[in-house]
Amino acid sequence: MTFDSGDTRRSFVIETKNALSRKRLRVRRLKYTCRTKIQLDVTGGDREHGSGDSQTVSSVEKDAGNSMKILSVSFSSSLDNDSVLSSSGTQTSKGTGRSSYGVVSVVGGRKEMEDAVRAEVGFAVSGRCDFYGVYDGHGGPDVAWACRERLHEVVAEAVEMEVKGGKINKVEVDWERVMEGCFGKMDEEVSGIVAGRTVGSTAVAAVVTEEEIVVANCGDCRAVLSRSGGTVALALSSDHKPDRADELERIEAAGGRVISWNGSRVLGVLATSRSIGDQYLRPYVISKPEVMVTKRTDEDEFLILASDGLWDVISNEVACRVVNKALHGRIMMRSINVDHDRDHVLLNYERPAPADGGGSSRISEAAAVLADLAMARGSKDNISVIVVDLRKLPS
Repeated sequence: MTFDSGDTRRSFVIETKNALSRKRLRVRRLKYTCRTKIQLDVTGGDREHGSGDSQTVSSVEKDAGNSMKILSVSFSSSLDNDSVLSSSGTQTSKGTGRSSYGVVSVVGGRKEMEDAVRAEVGFAVSGRCDFYGVYDGHGGPDVAWACRERLHEVVAEAVEMEVKGGKINKVEVDWERVMEGCFGKMDEEVSGIVAGRTVGSTAVAAVVTEEEIVVANCGDCRAVLSRSGGTVALALSSDHKPDRADELERIEAAGGRVISWNGSRVLGVLATSRSIGDQYLRPYVISKPEVMVTKRTDEDEFLILASDGLWDVISNEVACRVVNKALHGRIMMRSINVDHDRDHVLLNYERPAPADGGGSSRISEAAAVLADLAMARGSKDNISVIVVDLRKLPS
């Protein structure tokens, strides 16, 4: 492996061997700059975090009536032609104890950024629910952007109605019915715009409460829960691929066909069998999500939500191992080697850091490491990652 010494970019060469060929893969590495903003005793106002169009976003979170310390970290790429969004936030909320997350969205090998992300801490039920969403657009970014701006609001409205304005002490919601209704309403909204007829987006959304993790998935984004120190990688969603047995049966029963054209595609066009938008492919491609509700345990460590730009080249288990090492200070952005022959990650370890230090910056770096590793493994798609720290503060 060799590195060049450029000031604004680094690259390395990976050599891979197999029985037939010897390949040299040149991958550009992103160089990140860090800005830290600390604000004390903030009161009033609203907080939100969206992917936006800019390359650098600083997230400032406010909670009316509460005094808190807010640490906001943003990373920006030093490469002019690489679109990168990375940020993190930490806030103590009523319901989840601590809501710390890191977000990275990279254009990768595509010419246009069609992904979008959203993180909303305390978005419903008097701050007792947090929302995280990853949206992977296709045919254009319009539907993904619409989901970023609206889906969390639609879910919040439905949840508030379900719990009668949040006047009860415990969040008890029929999540499957609520999330199916919200995705359906979002699909109706985008169908009213011209782009919604021929443009679409997959979506994975997670609502985190003190007792549960609710994941609704429509398409091939994915959510994975890590437990027991990264040793257990629990998939909280199942990819909607046209050649999945039950999806293939549903499509053919509706009169459609799955054609193999650069992979299995609905009518030879779309490589996912469920999405928001894509009205021209109804009724074969539907917007109904699959919903999984998981009870939280003391073994929960973190939640990863990402677009298929990550999952196409990194397994659930490898992703959880990488994030676990990053959260414990044992892996940094530039300490990754990739062994393509054995399909595992070689980590250069550092001295373990204090357990209570650098939590917010580490969760953001963990997300950045995953995106960087996906590019090193040859991902050609947009890559968007949200990592949510589920470890509870000591009482």
